[in-house]
Amino acid sequence: MRTSTPNSPHIHGRWRRVGSAAATAAALVLAGLGTAAHADAATGAVHKVSAKAVAAQVAKAHVRYEKACAATPKKGYAACNALRVTGGTTAFMEKQAALKGVTPKTVKPDAAGDSPTGYGPSDIQSAYGLTDAASNNGSGETVAIVDAYDDPNAEADLATYRSYYGLPACTTANGCFSKVSQTGSTTSLPSADSGWAGEESLDLDVVSATCPNCNILLVEAKSASDANLGAAVNEAVKLGAKFVSNSYGGSESSSDTSYDSSYYNHPGVAITASAGDSGYGAEYPAASKYVTAVGGTSLSTSSDSRGWAESVWNTSSTEGTGSGCSAYDAKPSWQTDSGCGKRMIADVSAVADPATGVSVYDSYGSAGTGWNTYGGTSASSPLIASVYALAGTPGSSDYPAQYPYNAAGTSALNDVTSGSNGTCSTSYFCTARSGYDGPTGWGTPEGLTAFTAS
Repeated sequence: MRTSTPNSPHIHGRWRRVGSAAATAAALVLAGLGTAAHADAATGAVHKVSAKAVAAQVAKAHVRYEKACAATPKKGYAACNALRVTGGTTAFMEKQAALKGVTPKTVKPDAAGDSPTGYGPSDIQSAYGLTDAASNNGSGETVAIVDAYDDPNAEADLATYRSYYGLPACTTANGCFSKVSQTGSTTSLPSADSGWAGEESLDLDVVSATCPNCNILLVEAKSASDANLGAAVNEAVKLGAKFVSNSYGGSESSSDTSYDSSYYNHPGVAITASAGDSGYGAEYPAASKYVTAVGGTSLSTSSDSRGWAESVWNTSSTEGTGSGCSAYDAKPSWQTDSGCGKRMIADVSAVADPATGVSVYDSYGSAGTGWNTYGGTSASSPLIASVYALAGTPGSSDYPAQYPYNAAGTSALNDVTSGSNGTCSTSYFCTARSGYDGPTGWGTPEGLTAFTAS
């Protein structure tokens, strides 16, 4: 699968600057006030920060990042869709610096960070209307994470993340956390891989941030082949998970329809899959008609009643959320867009831009150990799987990918109407618009209604 050695992630950095929309939005983290006051921790002096000053500072946010896994997997294999920030200053860091009246720090690549540099649980819950649900829902539900290779430090790193943010402990000892191989073994695990370990930390932390009361099952495939990853999905379902996140993908092939029936056809289980990080274009398993395909957005604060704003995540012509019309997979009955005769990607979306990325703690490997910021649709897939979990167990014969379509065009979804992820002959395949579009689907969660069995 890999085009680089297991412990040497393929470097693929880009600078991503938060644009004027993000700057304007972030200026109003102060809930519309023109100034904000804060006390200096050392002196007790009170300073005032104008919204204009905050906006000017947040507009400077820019990051450099690398792909955690191989960029172009060979036929029949997948790569993870995780992007680790290695330099620059995130929007979160710029905002915090502005509010404290200090010079923003920068991300130092390959160095252990002593504190988070990306969005945390309160940000994610606030952005998607989940604050109350995250406190009250999720107990007894299990979100499964399917990835390749082993992360030896997964449980310890998860504990560090949850402790920092004051989330309930999730351990093997208390029954909240489980890690198994694709055959269900807790002792015979795959070989370790630092790139996929970062992916696994990202997935575990996003589930924790979105659904703190959920149990978490990590299923590690012995390689990143479609067959082994698919077998891991089957094992997750066999072990009782009703919510399964897949933050990986590869090129479509004529074998996909057989993979559909062998691995992803699980009525009564919400299976999510990342739409991809390479801009416009379809990938599998997001193209499976049985999964919820999850696109990616840039997420910034706003002065409106929601308090947040989103646009299509797009860094360059080859870096941004995936979308497109499948070449092989049939269109599910609930998908009714007229431009694509087969399966259209995506269904819904959530934050994925590394510049507005999420906080992750990962300590395995020789680079990037400690607190990191991650992006990519590897962030949006586990987030949406966790929203399904907060919403409750799906109907036993349902394909939960249909649920957002039942709520299409309502306030249960935040319609993303700006941005594009490339060039395409049919506009909505790659360009946001009112209503359904490829890059963001029907939009992002606003509470649980769009992810609940009717």
